[in-house]
Amino acid sequence: MTDRPDPRMLLRLLSLLAPYRGRVALAALALLAAAGSVLLLGQGLRLVIDQGFLARDLRQLNQVLLGMLAVVAVLAMASALRYYLVTWIGERLAADLRRRVFDRLLDLEPGFFESSRGEGGGAGEISSRLTADTSVLQSLFGSSISLALRNLLMLTGAVVLMLVTQPWLSAIVLLGIPATVLPILWFGRRVRRLSRTSQDRVAELGRYAGEALSGIRTVQAFNHEQRDRQAYGARVEEAFATAVARTRQRAWLTGGALLAVFAAVGVMLWQGGQAVLAGSMTAGELSAFVFYAVLAAGAVATLAEVAGDVQRAAGAAERLLELLETRPAIHAPAYPTPLPAPLRGELRFEGVSFTYPGRQTPALASFDLDIAPGERVALVGPSGAGKSTLLTLLLRFHDPDHGRLCLDGIDLRELDPHALRASLGLVAQEPVLFSGSVADNLRFGRGEADRDALRQAARDANALDFIEALPQGLDTPLGPGGVQLSGGQRQRLAIARALLKEPRVLLLDEATSALDAESERLVQQALDRLMAERTSLVIAHRLATVVAADRLLVMDEGRLVAAGRHAELLETSPLYRHLAELQFGRHALPSVTGER
Repeated sequence: MTDRPDPRMLLRLLSLLAPYRGRVALAALALLAAAGSVLLLGQGLRLVIDQGFLARDLRQLNQVLLGMLAVVAVLAMASALRYYLVTWIGERLAADLRRRVFDRLLDLEPGFFESSRGEGGGAGEISSRLTADTSVLQSLFGSSISLALRNLLMLTGAVVLMLVTQPWLSAIVLLGIPATVLPILWFGRRVRRLSRTSQDRVAELGRYAGEALSGIRTVQAFNHEQRDRQAYGARVEEAFATAVARTRQRAWLTGGALLAVFAAVGVMLWQGGQAVLAGSMTAGELSAFVFYAVLAAGAVATLAEVAGDVQRAAGAAERLLELLETRPAIHAPAYPTPLPAPLRGELRFEGVSFTYPGRQTPALASFDLDIAPGERVALVGPSGAGKSTLLTLLLRFHDPDHGRLCLDGIDLRELDPHALRASLGLVAQEPVLFSGSVADNLRFGRGEADRDALRQAARDANALDFIEALPQGLDTPLGPGGVQLSGGQRQRLAIARALLKEPRVLLLDEATSALDAESERLVQQALDRLMAERTSLVIAHRLATVVAADRLLVMDEGRLVAAGRHAELLETSPLYRHLAELQFGRHALPSVTGER
């Protein structure tokens, strides 16, 4: 990361304001009116002193004061309008950024979020970018930039009016400006580096806290609270130390600027006072000059402080634009091949090899497989054999390194991923439920489903009885993750969700694991209804749930080592027989060898 902001980044941020150019223009006019009104007050002050107080002219004094009151009224209205508009623009920009980043994130493949140290930085850090970083930019565009422009205008106007009033005296004040700009440039680069580090520390806080709280049951079950307190506390102190270092640099930046400018103002007052006593300058001119000098000094000090905000926001902008500019590795081709209608559900793997990013050992190696339409296939084998990887590739969460996967003879890479996934139904080992009602979660399968369809799907999934027993039935809020439901209930909701989708190909990833006997019976009945007349790939560690499959595929180290029916594999596959003996016992094997 370079220390200097990327001009393309700044242009990209400005382009976000294009739809609101009318409000931006109105805010600019209000800004000009407010800055101009402040500058006019200096001339009013000169007239009050020279033509009112010193000339002892009451009528002139009243006229000047009334004029100044009108200027103050314009200043008040313009400032209020400017504040409203720039705050609206800042909030609108933050809202648009959040939407754009979130929209982009939904298009990125799951692997982008799975690495805690990869490009994505993990889901926790990315969530922080959506909140903390956009808030920093909201503050920049909704306040800091407006202040900077206002003070830049007042600085320019004050300098011009000082030069018009007393050119030689202005030089004393203007000498303080370079002395202010130099610390801004010097400290500004350091502030930006520290700001980026500080934002990273805060993002790490969010990631760690989110991970601990989402796994609170495990944390408490293992009495890990004290260690998590210590670890989180250490991270808090790291973030605090970085923030203090950044603040220290900003304090030096602001203090140095104030000292340089006001030292010049002090010298200017001494010289100006001598000029008034010598008669070469009126008291009103000196008062106006002092007014403009103070304006210039305050403007420079504000600009110095805003420079720190700009540096901090630059880091936030870079982080957000990194996400906006990330292109999904999995995307639709320019001209996707449409899926045939009706879809038959034939699957074919041709020499598929795949290695997960960051790993050396292939998850699949030269894998070949044909699955007929409507066939029920079970995948068995030890952990790490590559079973779940097959489902991951079918869903196009990853693409194979070599070979190809086909649905009804069409390479998956030739399809639009949305069209592909619309034809697939997934029931995972640990189904994910979202905040919202039961109906909201079921409609993940089909967003337009009416309540009759929801009830029918729930009935087919053996879920309707427990749903109706909930306080509000289908409208019962589940809370985050549906944690108040049992594992079997969550599994049956996931099956109902898949039933609503009416997929042609069904992917089951150990959908009956970790369930009690009664829950397993209800879930298995629901699965049998779900798999009827559909191509089905079933991953199961419990062989008793899949012995009746049309075909069992035995996998080991990413390869297909055996295929057949249960009884056949007991005779021909040592690995399958070993797995069966572990689960059924050597003497119980004959009782489970019957064909469907």
